[in-house]
Amino acid sequence: MDHLTRVLVVDDDPLVRSGLGLMLSGAPDIEVVGEAGDGADVLPLVDRLRPDLVLMDIRMPHVDGLAATETLRRRPGPPHVLILTTFTTDGYILGALRAGAAGYLLKHTPPAQIVAAVRNTMAGEPVLSPGAVKQLIAAVTGPEATGPDRERDTARSRLRLLGEREREVALAVARGSTNAEVAAECYMSLPTVKAHVSHILTKLDLNNRVQIALLVYRAGWV
Repeated sequence: MDHLTRVLVVDDDPLVRSGLGLMLSGAPDIEVVGEAGDGADVLPLVDRLRPDLVLMDIRMPHVDGLAATETLRRRPGPPHVLILTTFTTDGYILGALRAGAAGYLLKHTPPAQIVAAVRNTMAGEPVLSPGAVKQLIAAVTGPEATGPDRERDTARSRLRLLGEREREVALAVARGSTNAEVAAECYMSLPTVKAHVSHILTKLDLNNRVQIALLVYRAGWV
């Protein structure tokens, strides 16, 4: 096997950590390299274990998963963060994605889908549970979200930094299209799509594709 995805599991429940560890270790391309019971332990363990992905809970005793994600993602060359929690509150979902999490899953997600989510995250594809998608769209498109016109105008101003083809890609990403689907929709090669996504992230100072989608929704383009 060319590469094992190294995963750090962070959850304050030891039974959950144990179950996730057993489940993920059963996948031939995933290696669980460590566990943590609190967000305060994440940075030292990341420095020591060098995981590719952190599977992160939100509610923890001292430092919660949102704060740990934000601190971790601000560092150079950070691992991906995939939130796995029981909470579907839109504030948690938006907070996690704005902090730089690559996805948001609920703990009742079937094991095979959690394994697939780890793989998709490593492939650069957004990962959101259906319940999280519903809450997220409601939060960024509902009446309470349209009140502050300043946010919409700011989002549109940022998106104007993109070239025409980059805007096409951003719209496709916001609709949930994979890179292959974007390539087909926009008549581009797959490497070109990947390059556009990379340029969009750099120009807009974003962490991942989900943040691109959030910005497009804020602008009212979708």
